[in-house]
Amino acid sequence: MAQGAYQPLVLVDTASLTREEWLEWRRKGIGGSDAAAVLGISPFRTAVDLYYDKLGLPLEDGEDNWVAKEAGVLLEDLVARIFARKTGLKIYQRKCMFQHPEHPWMLADLDYLVELPDGGTAILECKTTNYNAQGKWEYDGTEIVPVYYEVQGRHYMAVMDIDRVYYCCLYGNSEDEVIIRSIERDRDYEAELIALEEDFWRNNVQARVPPAYTEDDGELIMESLRRVLGPSSKDAPPVLLTPPQSAKVFRYLELQEEKSSLAAEVKRIGDEMQRLKALIAADMGTSCRAVYEDVSGNYTVTFDSSRKPVVRKDDLLRMKLVHPDIYAEYVTVSESRRFNVKRAAPRAA
Repeated sequence: MAQGAYQPLVLVDTASLTREEWLEWRRKGIGGSDAAAVLGISPFRTAVDLYYDKLGLPLEDGEDNWVAKEAGVLLEDLVARIFARKTGLKIYQRKCMFQHPEHPWMLADLDYLVELPDGGTAILECKTTNYNAQGKWEYDGTEIVPVYYEVQGRHYMAVMDIDRVYYCCLYGNSEDEVIIRSIERDRDYEAELIALEEDFWRNNVQARVPPAYTEDDGELIMESLRRVLGPSSKDAPPVLLTPPQSAKVFRYLELQEEKSSLAAEVKRIGDEMQRLKALIAADMGTSCRAVYEDVSGNYTVTFDSSRKPVVRKDDLLRMKLVHPDIYAEYVTVSESRRFNVKRAAPRAA
């Protein structure tokens, strides 16, 4: 099926919508930025988080990266202008939320559209990142688009019936510190994506059945659990695990034992390194730098000092006792939970 076989529908004009109104319209389907979470490959949120969002269910506050999000929004127009200057292509916006004519739960709110020299149309996605993360746009010396952004673009191509997406990612503070990539439409990939999104929309969101955690990132899942469950309850009764659930416990114990054995070897190596470090420091005396040169190369040892302000535990206690008003104003209490699995001998019959 060639580009132009269908036209996307306009679900709503977004130019005059408030932030809350826009969010309510987004809950009527799956957008491009939701696609990676549906597939379990988003580094930002899980499918469970997305499920709660689409149903408008309450979550604990988790806006730890709000600055990065705001920066992305505020710099979007600048990134688009840099793309236009770099490529010479004409860009424009359509302030509306699009809807797939055959799959109404597929939505698209685009950053920009691109007018191609042959009269065709492409999509432009504007991204921002930091200098240290620019490597995510390459793999083994090959230019790539991070998979979580790729799936976003493929979702948009499906909704819009457009065959190309450009990405422009700003990682610095000059127009030369940008990454420009493009991907072409893949119909097989698209068909699988649509099937997975439809399954999530119908069998999770519409059926009000939370999806399982399938993500590989344990930290991401733990953060999701914090948002979904809220604070722990010491008065809650213990959970009786089923035999299938216990398989995770047994595997955890196996890995715990494996980690302990490896930790012993790591400690042995670390102790030897620490002793050598101390002996080298003794050779250096008060100097912060030492050099050595032989046929194999030049070697430099640095042992620099740094100073930073800290609040010692004793000083914090003193503040609590002497200046309780200041302590109460500036010291916050956060909850942390310690996870542990231990095995006890089976009870006698």
